Amino acid sequence: MKKYEFTDETKDCCGCKLTRIRALIDFGNVKAGNLGGFIEKESNLSHDGNAWVYGDAGVYGDAEVSGDAEVSGDARVYGDARVYGNAWVYGDAEVSGDARVYGDAEVSGDARVYGDAEVSGDADYICIKGLGRYNRNTTFFRTERGVSVVCGCFSGTLEEFEAKVVETHGNSIYAKEYLAAVEVVKIHFGIAETKNEEDGR
Repeated sequence: MKKYEFTDETKDCCGCKLTRIRALIDFGNVKAGNLGGFIEKESNLSHDGNAWVYGDAGVYGDAEVSGDAEVSGDARVYGDARVYGNAWVYGDAEVSGDARVYGDAEVSGDARVYGDAEVSGDADYICIKGLGRYNRNTTFFRTERGVSVVCGCFSGTLEEFEAKVVETHGNSIYAKEYLAAVEVVKIHFGIAETKNEEDGR
């Protein structure tokens, strides 16, 4: 049984035509007739479970929202991303690439979770706003390979990010801000530095 239908309201998002949805039945916190957010095609939002897209949020590409997951606000989920379980993506957050957000995770604010991210709980990512010369939003998140970073046009591993900061900012105040954030991230994700371990012997 289908739980939603497409309305006539559309919007363009990065070259994709998204259409607002309307609930056909009551489920979860949604009542029949409630307007939802925008999706590109039916495969973006499962008809099973209580999953829903609210407000002006958009889901497109090969992305899929399922289970009891929610996407709301101005959030965008796209690429091959999957949001499922009890996960909640909201605010201006973006989830894309092969990223997976699941469990009881909440991705919010200006967070950008990309690539092969694996976010199953709130502790799997950190978003810090206001760093560097341009007050960048910087998101650190867990992946199968370790911890990755998205900051401005940069996307890569934590180690690559440290090297790029030093290359770009040298020993400036901006470098110190970014590198201090990296140290907080290492503590948060339990990344021990070999040098510190050796010094502690």
